[in-house]
Amino acid sequence: MKQFYVTTAIDYANGKPHLGHAYEKVLADVISRFQRMEGRTVHFLTGLDEHGQKVQQTADKEGVEALAYCDQMASKFQDLIKDLNISNDDYIRTTEPRHKKVVQQILQDLYDKGEIYKAEYTGFYSARAEQFLQEKDQVDGKWPEIYGEVVEITESNYFFKLSQYQDWLKDYIENNPEFIQPNVAANPVKRFLEDPINDLCISRPKERLSWGIELPFDTDFVTYVWFDALINYISAVGYGTDDFKKNWPADVHVIGKDIVIPAHGIYWPIMLHACGIELPKHLLVHGWWLMSGAKMSKSIGNIIDPLSLVEQFGLDPFRYYLIRESNGFGDSNFAYESFVMRYNNELGNDLGNLVSRLLNMGARYCEGKVPAASVTEDPEKELQSLWNETAEAVLPLYQSYQFHTALDKLFVFIRGINRYAELRQPWKLAKSEDPKDRAILETALMLMAESLRLSSLLISPVMPQVAERIHELLGISLPETWQGQLEWGSSLEGKTLGEKTILFPRLEDSLA
Repeated sequence: MKQFYVTTAIDYANGKPHLGHAYEKVLADVISRFQRMEGRTVHFLTGLDEHGQKVQQTADKEGVEALAYCDQMASKFQDLIKDLNISNDDYIRTTEPRHKKVVQQILQDLYDKGEIYKAEYTGFYSARAEQFLQEKDQVDGKWPEIYGEVVEITESNYFFKLSQYQDWLKDYIENNPEFIQPNVAANPVKRFLEDPINDLCISRPKERLSWGIELPFDTDFVTYVWFDALINYISAVGYGTDDFKKNWPADVHVIGKDIVIPAHGIYWPIMLHACGIELPKHLLVHGWWLMSGAKMSKSIGNIIDPLSLVEQFGLDPFRYYLIRESNGFGDSNFAYESFVMRYNNELGNDLGNLVSRLLNMGARYCEGKVPAASVTEDPEKELQSLWNETAEAVLPLYQSYQFHTALDKLFVFIRGINRYAELRQPWKLAKSEDPKDRAILETALMLMAESLRLSSLLISPVMPQVAERIHELLGISLPETWQGQLEWGSSLEGKTLGEKTILFPRLEDSLA
């Protein structure tokens, strides 16, 4: 049976991890954890792109061998993965033999098919982007800043017949609207394909760049970094072996909008099609994280170290903020003020105080045990109805990768639990000697506990440690899947509640 296969873009070994790297890892991790909770077997891949001119230049600048430099960078990115509690199943480095073998196999196959030819080329080249450019890449007659210095060069190289598949790709995107998600992310690709595209230069002469994978049919050249890097998605899951079909096609490639054109939206589908390999089901495209309205970059100097934020605010609150504040394909703006607001209001006041109140009242009124529910009146019916509406809304939103909207819906329910508690007021009922009041008190505490169990289940892909802790405080374990666990009324009766706990200590506004 095919596994659910999710990938991130592999990080480029030319710079340290930043908030954008952290967000993409967490987003893919939430997808993976959701699919596991749905009962699916998941294969989650991430990794490091280690070849190319910029890596070689940086290593030379630091006075180390390119591979030694990549080893250092791999360690930094793997530390990020560990510290963010990312549940990846594999980590691919493009310097690994298993990857090199597949890259050279693909190159040789395409060369043997006549899909690759040698020619002399004169054109514009961006060292920063490590790609040849066309006149149409200019904006108002100038090269955009993302390309850095652009120079005109002439040299012999090998080319992949990209242009002959342009019409095929246009038809494919038109007939498979689910391929690029959200749909708005496909518009730039469609616009790019309106004009003729050039064949792709897939080599660099060793005299100009030695740090790369050799062309199997001409060892005086190494392959272009994107033609190398994209192949990680198939090299990591055993392309050319019987194991390949266990994972391929990928269910979702999680990528940033800056690498849709041309790499993932043009090069990758055409490369696969030319090789006779099925295309991935979805490209899930996300926007950038901005700081004070500007994209984070080393040149601007507004890079945020994600691990410093984890250390300052805690892991799961950091994960929650990234997913809650994200804007899908649109850009998201990081601000300490918004972090403090979401932390204190949503996590602290809405969720954390609810947990604390339940544990406190359970200890005071029910000897630290979850009591039985025996009353079914309008408040109880309304709370159950609100849960049913929440589950019906949140699960499809998770399935369609709209996690920020799903969290919004979930916290409507969590606030509903608080309203129910305020309506029933167990702290007042505890003063009454009326048996009916006692029954309402016990019912209220039971339903608060049940509602917390359900809420923490739905929040578990985003905040797995918090979900596990809430389950522990309810006297139960977090299940591996939520199949059969999302129905209202699972019996918590008699479970021992944990001691009063402050899950989210209030942050002072001065942190902002």
